Amino acid sequence: MNPIQLAIVGLGKIARDQHIPAIAATDGIELRAVASRNAALDGIAHFATLDELLTQAPEIDAVALCTPPQVRRAQAAAALAAGKHVLLEKPPGATVSEMAPLIAAAKDSGKTLFAGRHSRFAAAVEPARAFLANREIRSVAIAWKEDVRVWHPGQRWIFEPGGLGVFDPGINALSILTRILPRPFFLTEAELSFPANCAAPIAANLDFSDESGMAIRAEFNFLQTGPQTWEIRVETGDGVLTLSEGGAKLTYAGVALAETQQEYPALYRHFVDLVRRGTSDVDLAPLIHVADAFMLGRRLVVDAFED
Repeated sequence: MNPIQLAIVGLGKIARDQHIPAIAATDGIELRAVASRNAALDGIAHFATLDELLTQAPEIDAVALCTPPQVRRAQAAAALAAGKHVLLEKPPGATVSEMAPLIAAAKDSGKTLFAGRHSRFAAAVEPARAFLANREIRSVAIAWKEDVRVWHPGQRWIFEPGGLGVFDPGINALSILTRILPRPFFLTEAELSFPANCAAPIAANLDFSDESGMAIRAEFNFLQTGPQTWEIRVETGDGVLTLSEGGAKLTYAGVALAETQQEYPALYRHFVDLVRRGTSDVDLAPLIHVADAFMLGRRLVVDAFED
């Protein structure tokens, strides 16, 4: 079977650091083009815009949209209308409501739409899901704290409307949690800290629960210097399960369990499988939790942020 001919749209940090090496390491898919106004790759066809790509490169089978979420809906709609499969970087869009028409368009066109939640493909996620499936879960504590200046240098769009601010990394924690917990949960209280010069939060404290009343506490922060923290701690009746390093490592009762799977290669293997099977994968639960936080959260104004 011929490999999927893929184009990356938006050649920024995440595309260079994660997508390009993952594509190279994945059977069944090849990077053939890039659409970017400001960057190019040696030896790879280059187009200034997605429209140029869709018009001038009919051989492209699929696009990976690595652009800011504020513009992804229109890009995904155009790509689906042109008969391309679409992989959406996270978050899948700037709003929840824009996703339903895209899901319908993918179904009508027979093309794959994949909301790529890369953290769900971290090595510890599926083992944690299996471990928690039939156990008593007493509480969950999430600490997701990183330095925006390191991970998003100069990317002002992240603090504009639709950029999600600290929820850009925070949605990774939520995508893991919605995968590993056996029951749905819902937001009960939230506090969002907005810099005086930004339209998106730089920190958030969230409280969730489920029908049993189990407590879930999440702390997100975009100003963590020094060691970075991406950890989910689950207290069960049989001991404490910890996912650390963004879900890459799993520890149970103080014993580390070896896992080796890398996120983005696994994500692309899943994308190839979806395309081959002619199906889509768009779970909106993590984005819905983010939307709930903006609806229910109490807003605090904090010091202005300067990159």
